[in-house]
Amino acid sequence: MANAVLTIAVDERVSARSTLQKLLVRPEIGALVGALVLFVFFAAIAPVFLQPSSLATVLYGSSTIGIMAVGVALLMIGGEFDLSTGVAVITSALSASMFSWYFSTNIWVGVAFALVVSLGIGFINGWILVKTNLPSFIVTLATFLMLAGLNLGLTRMIGGAVATPSVSDLDGFDAARVLFASTIKIGGIDVNVTVFIWVALVVVASWVLLRTKVGNWIFAAGGDANAARAVGVPVNKTKIGLFMAVGFCGWILGMHNLFAFNTVQSGEGVGNEFLYIIAAVIGGCLLTGGYGSAIGGAIGAFIFGMANKGIVYAQWNPDWFKFFLGLMLLLATIVNLIVKRRAELK
Repeated sequence: MANAVLTIAVDERVSARSTLQKLLVRPEIGALVGALVLFVFFAAIAPVFLQPSSLATVLYGSSTIGIMAVGVALLMIGGEFDLSTGVAVITSALSASMFSWYFSTNIWVGVAFALVVSLGIGFINGWILVKTNLPSFIVTLATFLMLAGLNLGLTRMIGGAVATPSVSDLDGFDAARVLFASTIKIGGIDVNVTVFIWVALVVVASWVLLRTKVGNWIFAAGGDANAARAVGVPVNKTKIGLFMAVGFCGWILGMHNLFAFNTVQSGEGVGNEFLYIIAAVIGGCLLTGGYGSAIGGAIGAFIFGMANKGIVYAQWNPDWFKFFLGLMLLLATIVNLIVKRRAELK
């Protein structure tokens, strides 16, 4: 009697993935590999890059991009992006400075006022988006232009100059400076407080994305808004909340700028919005939404910080920096698309 051979077919859709396969489909893995390669590269050609003080400088530069990249990454995962972030940071700093100076209040009153302004800008962007169904490109481009004009026009009209007066003599300045622009000595090296704020924001954002219902809403709203609505996801509230989260990050960075330099130049911030988007994209976020991570955005900001300072330490011509940044953006976008498609086929 012939032995029957029983073959059990396993559906590949429910087959177990190896640890390596799970790792490779993570949105930030491409950025992590790129960051490691870039770190080794600059360490090899510019030994000063490895000095603790140099690394602290790199981390500081990364944090000033990374703080905003956290909010921008969440927004991009939710299917939108914001072109007004660069000037909105300056709007926040101007609001705190001018309110406190011209109304002769404690600086903390201006800080609170700036928070309301920043959250309000985010709310208005989100509200207009969900009420009109206009693309976020159009809505936030309009906000960018209006804020850029208001920043310069109001500063010149109220103060007669393009910069605000120094707020260093106002009550509460020293305490606010400690919170937003101080340095913490670690092993004899001064590390700016923005680095710790950046790390804290990344941890909170990652927890929200991966461990809460709101995180599921963000991915669903960015992946397919109509399907998300059909299963009860509050898409409109989620998108408005994401724009307000970007506003909150802008407030933090705006306060750092104010208390680090005591005064604010009203024409600054133009173009920085692209740096925040580039950091998020390099970190694995797709412009199409529904894919990415806060950790990836942080790695993207770190890559920016390394490239920006590494070129200086290597004594290269800094004119090539933007070419390098554009190349990194293109390569990261291509890699992210390939990884996402492979993940969808698994």
